Amino acid sequence: MATFKRIGIDRVLLRCSCGSRTPLCRLYFCRHCLKLRCGECVSHEVDPHYCPNCLETITGAEAKLKKNRCANCFDCPSCKHTLSTRATSQAVPDPDDPSKTTPKKVYYLACGFCRWTSRDVGIKDQPVATGGWAEQENSDFKRITTLLEYYRQLAQKEKVEKERKKYTRRRGYLHFSDKYGLASVVAKRRVGMLSMSSLSLKEGDEVKVSDAPAADPACELEPISQAVYTEPLVLEKVTTISQRLANPEFQPTNRDDLYPKHKHMLIKRSLRCRECEHNLSKSDFNPSSIKFKIQLVAIHHVPEIRIMTVPNLSFQKESQVVLTLFNPVGNMTHLNLLPSDPEESDWDTATIELPTCDLVLAARDDASEFDEGVDQQQEFNDDSSVITFRKANKIGFVVKVTPQKAVGEVKVSFLMKYDYKNMTTALPGENKEPQTDILQHCVYVNLGPVTS
Repeated sequence: MATFKRIGIDRVLLRCSCGSRTPLCRLYFCRHCLKLRCGECVSHEVDPHYCPNCLETITGAEAKLKKNRCANCFDCPSCKHTLSTRATSQAVPDPDDPSKTTPKKVYYLACGFCRWTSRDVGIKDQPVATGGWAEQENSDFKRITTLLEYYRQLAQKEKVEKERKKYTRRRGYLHFSDKYGLASVVAKRRVGMLSMSSLSLKEGDEVKVSDAPAADPACELEPISQAVYTEPLVLEKVTTISQRLANPEFQPTNRDDLYPKHKHMLIKRSLRCRECEHNLSKSDFNPSSIKFKIQLVAIHHVPEIRIMTVPNLSFQKESQVVLTLFNPVGNMTHLNLLPSDPEESDWDTATIELPTCDLVLAARDDASEFDEGVDQQQEFNDDSSVITFRKANKIGFVVKVTPQKAVGEVKVSFLMKYDYKNMTTALPGENKEPQTDILQHCVYVNLGPVTS
C-alpha cells in the first residue's frame, strides 16, 4: 500500500458495480459474477474476536459479556500502551518466627513507555501474575443494570405483540364463499393459521414488565472547592481530555485517579459478495497469522493502468500522455480502449484520442524480469507510434489529450475492454478449457492541473 500512496492512488479510478469511483488497489473482483466490488457493496462478517496482546480467541457471545475487552491484558491509562507484569521481592514476616522477615515474590503492572505503574494509584501488589488487580467500582452500576433489564423486558414484550399480530383472527366471509365452493379451502387455511399460532403464542399470555424506579432529580450541585481559585494549577497532575474520554464512566481529573483499563478486543473480518454470496476475502482463523485463505483483490485479476509521463497541458492544445498497462494474470490478454459513455460528462474536462489497435499484454512471468536484452516489441509486432516500450507483462502506450477548460484539473474517462479466462468454470478433474469472458470497466484518469 505504501507504493500506491507514493504514486497517488486517486489519480486512476475504476467504476465499481455500485457506481462509485474507487482505486484499483481498494477493489475486489468476484470470479463468479465477474464484477468489481468495493468496500461499500460487500457484506462484512465478523469471524473471531481476539486480544491483540495475548492472542486469546473468544466467541462473539463471550465477547459481548466481557464488553469486548480482554480479561488478562491492560492498557496504560496515561499513554494507552500495553502494560506488562513486573516481578519484585517484598519482605514479609516469617510465619514461623515473627521476629524475622522472609522475601516474597509479588507482581505489579508497569508501562515500559511512560513508566506509569499500578503503585502510583495505590493498587496493591498481587501474589500471582495472572491478575486480581483492584478495579474501580461504578456507583451507578446497579442503576444501569436495572435499566438494561427493564428495556430488555420491553423489547421482549414488543416482539411478542408483533408476533401475535401476525396470527390475529380475521373476520371471515364464508357466506359469500359458499356460493363459489371456497368454504372448504378457507376452513383448511384457518385451521393451519390456528395451529401455527398455538405453537408460537397463546391468547391471553402477557409478558410481565417490572417497573424501573424513577430517577431522582438533583436539586443541588456540589460546591466548587476554593482550592481551584487559590492554589496554582500544576499541569503535570491534571489529566488530558483523551485520558478522561478513555474512561467515560469516571472521567478522572487528577493523574492519581488513573486506573488501568482492560484491553479492547479486535476482530478479523470476512468479505462476501452480496449478489452470489461467495467469499471475496477470508483470513486465517489463527490471530497470529497474517495469511488469507481467500483474497480476491482486483489488482490480481484486472489489468492496471498507471500514469507514466504527463507534459505541460495547455488549454485547447493537444498533448501526448504516456500511460502504462500491467497484466496481473498468467495468460496473454488482449485489450481495447473505447470512448466512455456520454453519461460520464460530469467527469470529463478534456477530450482524449485512444489507440484504435488491440493492445496485447504478455502473460505474467516473475522470471522474465531478470531477462535482459530480449526485444519483445518485434515479437508482438507493435506499432511504434502507439507502443513506446514493452517489458515482460508491462507496456507503455500513447494517448492524445486536449484540455477543454482553461482552469482546473484535466480529467478524462474511457472504457477498458479485455478478455478474461474464468478459471472457476473448469473443474480440477475435468479436461476442460477455462471459459473466456469479455469484461469491460470504466476508467477515470486525473492528469493534473492545466498549465497557464
